[in-house]
Amino acid sequence: MALRKKTRSRLYQGTVYVVLGGLLVWMLLSTDWSAVQKQFANPEIALEMLPGIITIGLKNTIVFTLVAFAGGLLLGIILALMKLSSVGPFRWIATVWIELFRGLPALMTIFAFAFMLPIALGVQFPGGSVGAGLIGLICVSSAYMAETIRAGIQAVPKGQTEASRSLGMSPMKTMFWVVMPQGFRIIIPPMTNEFVLLLKDTSLMFIAGSTLFTKELTTFARDGISQFANATPFVMAALLYLVVTIPLTRYVAWLERRMARQR
Repeated sequence: MALRKKTRSRLYQGTVYVVLGGLLVWMLLSTDWSAVQKQFANPEIALEMLPGIITIGLKNTIVFTLVAFAGGLLLGIILALMKLSSVGPFRWIATVWIELFRGLPALMTIFAFAFMLPIALGVQFPGGSVGAGLIGLICVSSAYMAETIRAGIQAVPKGQTEASRSLGMSPMKTMFWVVMPQGFRIIIPPMTNEFVLLLKDTSLMFIAGSTLFTKELTTFARDGISQFANATPFVMAALLYLVVTIPLTRYVAWLERRMARQR
């Protein structure tokens, strides 16, 4: 019986490999590679796009991501502490903020900050519509980070708090010097994933409008497609996204394995 099960398993795996291999061969043989090269990998267009898509598109994408992540992290810490507070109004404000910005699509939030709030309230954000859109992205990221940080804080054993308080530490010192450092160790992998998601969400900044020197990767590629009537700029932008995101996702996987061994 064991041999039969092993044989059936091998036959099943072999069938899967044959089917997948057949599909791969069919795709390779049926693809018009000359048309693919002309439409998606045109070297002349790539060379013309290459300096700008890195020095403007990729640079702005990374800058927007870093600013939104730093702002979202700072605001997320405040919101997480408010939600864990014993003061009712603090908890209500944090809950409303988190539910609002987690419930709204990021595209709508960026649009609201870039156009609706300036018209409705007459406010002018630093950096114009791009700065307003970036503030909207910070608000969205803060809502997700707040829940991640709260979960990390609550995952720290209560014995750590009790031991710190027994040594005479105040509640605030216990939170900032004992609980939060341990909580952040727990949430490093999900926070890194949040950074990757935020990197891709910067592509939504196009809704706020941009100038030549404030374009991120997706906007830069979209304008290139319109200029050349060719998809090569889109492929270049996709590859640059992967150049940044794949090392980050591999780093997350390494962190998770390391933390699993430590546990």
